[in-house]
Amino acid sequence: MFPEKLHKLFTETGADAVFVECDFLRRYLTGFYSTDGYVLLTAERCIFFADLRYFEAAEKALRGSAVEVVEGGYREALEAAKPYHTLGVPYPFVSVSALRLYEKDGHETVDCMPAFKRAMLIKTERELSLIQTACTIAEDAFNALLPEIREGMQEREVAALLEYRMRQLGASGTSFDTIVAFGENASVPHHETGERTLKFGDPILIDFGCKYEGYCSDITRTFLFGDDGKHEEFKKIHEIVLTAHELVKEKTAAGMTGKAADAIARDYLREKGLAEYFTHSLGHGIGLQIHEYPVLSPRGEEALEDGMVFSDEPGVYIAGKLGVRIEDSLCMKGGRAVSFMTRTSRKALIL
Repeated sequence: MFPEKLHKLFTETGADAVFVECDFLRRYLTGFYSTDGYVLLTAERCIFFADLRYFEAAEKALRGSAVEVVEGGYREALEAAKPYHTLGVPYPFVSVSALRLYEKDGHETVDCMPAFKRAMLIKTERELSLIQTACTIAEDAFNALLPEIREGMQEREVAALLEYRMRQLGASGTSFDTIVAFGENASVPHHETGERTLKFGDPILIDFGCKYEGYCSDITRTFLFGDDGKHEEFKKIHEIVLTAHELVKEKTAAGMTGKAADAIARDYLREKGLAEYFTHSLGHGIGLQIHEYPVLSPRGEEALEDGMVFSDEPGVYIAGKLGVRIEDSLCMKGGRAVSFMTRTSRKALIL
């Protein structure tokens, strides 16, 4: 039986067929990960063209599913697409040269990415379960990391150890490049993890996540490596950011726009005189990509619905001095925002 998910997505594109090369969209359609391959989706068929590097594994993994696995590559996939005049292709993930090749073959193209966006906004129970597993792995790895942090370690050493722990616990990889920032480096929201060594009394910010069967987690914790009595401002700001973070979970409700959710945290930080130091959006959608829809920002007009997954990550960054960010991955459930993160502390820990 052809899955309703695929039929609905295909219908919404308005195309005669959908032609996909992009890796995460292939995985969304087929459930199988590969670094190469092509998917042709029609009203009644979903065909995955895999070369010999993946054919055996794909055929085994997808046996009994609605996905037909065919040995072949680009030429075979294009040949199969020839009877279809209008091709739905994901414009943001297609090169100009590929579009010209489709046109040369006599196809008209339409952007199928809006249909993918609508489909991927609301996660299925299975997708939510995979994201929960990715979140659990990340939290358990973080808890295992804490007692292993030592003075004199470099940021990159801590990042490598955390990534190793996530792999040990079943992650297939990281959701993004792990950010470990010691001391003043945390004032850069997307600091590039480097060689800065850890000193007693340093604040530590770690922004990390992992993938499990393709689905991402995203979490940030900020804490102190020992207390040298010189971080009262850090502690005060941490408490304010934590309150903003928790207010989002408490007040976010179905039907609210991403803009309104962002304002919960931003308005509270404004009350405390810190809004100017909150330099990014409150959150972003999470799924097969670490940045998906919905967008929780001052420009986020999309209404939040049950089944959506997104981050809650208010932060305060004072250039050259300090940075605090606290982040959970959340989902909308029963009209409320519920955290996937239940195993780590958000408080200003002191190691």
